[in-house]
Amino acid sequence: MALEIERKFLVVGDDWRAQVSRAARMRQGYLSREAGRASVRVRVEDDRATLNIKAAVVGSARAEYEYAIPVGEACELLETLCVGRLEKIRHYIERDGIVWEVDEFTGDNAGLIVAEVELSAVDQAFVRPQWLGRELTDDRRYYNHHLALHPYRSWDADAH
Repeated sequence: MALEIERKFLVVGDDWRAQVSRAARMRQGYLSREAGRASVRVRVEDDRATLNIKAAVVGSARAEYEYAIPVGEACELLETLCVGRLEKIRHYIERDGIVWEVDEFTGDNAGLIVAEVELSAVDQAFVRPQWLGRELTDDRRYYNHHLALHPYRSWDADAH
């Protein structure tokens, strides 16, 4: 089984921007409103596209499968079958031997910036950059599937 081990954090400040090595624009959508046992996502990232199936569990480790699909078909799926969509710019930062993915959301999720790090083990130690805020790994509201259906802009100010 393919296993993703990932931790997610709120980003604070702008110090991270000077460390970005590259960035990619992403559009993604989900093929079901509620995840059930799995979420199915379509993503277009620059000139490539993927179909992703991920276990719908909260936490740092979950099953994940990803397959390349033609960009034209992905765009068609996004426009015709996806019930929730979002857009973001993913910034890549290499630091202390780890690649951080900083997602700067646009559109209805503008104002939200989160950082994710993929690890090789649940208990893997890493150096925490100063621009990391509170951990969001166990907060379903910050998962992309939830953000696609319940955009950040629609949250009460107290919920942030």
